[in-house]
Amino acid sequence: MTYKKELLDKAKRHPEKQKNPDRPAGRKPDWIRVPAPQGKVYAETKDIVRKQKLTTVCEEAGCPNIGECWQQKHATFMILGEVCTRACAFCNVATGKPDKVDKLEPLRIGVAVKQMGLKHVVVTSVDRDDLKDGGADHFVKTIQAIRMKSPETTVEILPGDFKGNIADIDHVISAAPDVFNHNLETVPRLYPTIRPGARYFRSLRLLERVKDVNPALFTKSGLMVGLGEEKEEVAQVMDDMRAAKIDFITIGQYLQPTPKHAPVMKWWTPEEFEQLTKMAKAKGFLMVSASPLTRSSHHAGDDFEKLKAARLAKFGDKVAAE
Repeated sequence: MTYKKELLDKAKRHPEKQKNPDRPAGRKPDWIRVPAPQGKVYAETKDIVRKQKLTTVCEEAGCPNIGECWQQKHATFMILGEVCTRACAFCNVATGKPDKVDKLEPLRIGVAVKQMGLKHVVVTSVDRDDLKDGGADHFVKTIQAIRMKSPETTVEILPGDFKGNIADIDHVISAAPDVFNHNLETVPRLYPTIRPGARYFRSLRLLERVKDVNPALFTKSGLMVGLGEEKEEVAQVMDDMRAAKIDFITIGQYLQPTPKHAPVMKWWTPEEFEQLTKMAKAKGFLMVSASPLTRSSHHAGDDFEKLKAARLAKFGDKVAAE
């Protein structure tokens, strides 16, 4: 791909960001570097994704862990198309008018999960503010298809906020995913510039609703650091999450997808991530994953097993409503 074509492709992918000045991120520190994707299993995973005509957030969001995850046959499927109706300043997923919902997509995902032999699968989506239910029923059908094709597979979902519509949220909760994940992404002060289409407390209320309706479901949420937040603000978000009974927090370093996206304001060091881990554990989360390369679905299967073990150790066979 020539440099000129690459620029044109990025302009088409993110038309709303082209007015932004270029803000190069600069050289990445050594601790943020990862090997290039390669290997036989990586190629096999890619082949299954292509044959089933599926979209993965691993590719669309430019995840740095794609090589490691696909080599282990881990993939995060992205449903409801590959074009988002929102335009978050950090996200590499294309923005624009989405295509019609593919009604056969849930079944193809179920088939892919079975073919890949997944013990745990993560399903996320673009935001679909153009749909009356925000895509809630499509999430339910996807969960059902996975369980029909691969009954032993545990299911983690990472949906949008459904504009806070309680009926849509409850519909998804009724499908009883094993983990209900919804990322807060950043601190409240930065929402107007970083996540303008979302509302901080709407997202918090969504996660709290999950626990109110079904306390047995694990809830999970993630933050990026490096966007200009202060450590004290991160601590406050942790407190807000615990007040909403969130079980699992993930924290990772923000990486700028293109010079038109929000710039990296700070590279948090591994030592600072260790401090965040200790802070989160002290606040009572069942699970904490905090490192420069941590992402919501990174090691999700292994983390789910640890999450179950942590709850069993803390509460025994009872589900406690804290």
